Amino acid sequence: MRNLFLLALVAMLAACSPNQNWRQVTVDGTRLKVQLPCKPDRTTREVPLGGVSVPLTVVGCESGDAMLAVMTAALAPGADAQAVLQGWHKATLANLHAPQTQEAQAWQRPGFMPLGAAQRITAQGQRADGQAVTAHAVWGAYPEGDHVRVVHAVVYATKAQPQLAQTLFDGLQP
Repeated sequence: MRNLFLLALVAMLAACSPNQNWRQVTVDGTRLKVQLPCKPDRTTREVPLGGVSVPLTVVGCESGDAMLAVMTAALAPGADAQAVLQGWHKATLANLHAPQTQEAQAWQRPGFMPLGAAQRITAQGQRADGQAVTAHAVWGAYPEGDHVRVVHAVVYATKAQPQLAQTLFDGLQP
């Protein structure tokens, strides 16, 4: 009976694993809120988007064998968010060495713009070290003052993590 109790206690403690401690995080310099299952790391760096260098803000963390990240950048007033999202989508798949996209579908959340390039995908690819990886990703945009803010959220894992991805994507709030 004692061994059964200890086994049950270990199972309960594992269920309370800190790598699934969801919390709401506001992305610095934006009104964007995201839900992450672990304490996020943050960074900002200049990247080319839409032919112009812009500051890209990234929040992300590792949960189990999954890497979660949310990236966002403000586009210059008048920039074509549709074209930027399409380019970002292509660049992500190229980085993954993904031969094809699977389960591509339109993605819409309250507050986000209804753009054709606002999509959700699941793709099989490779990490930089050549190991197989599954990516669940979304791209979207929302109006913010006199400009548009683009957003890309992604879960990378060795095996598909649809529930983890769904929770991340549902937690995006402009």
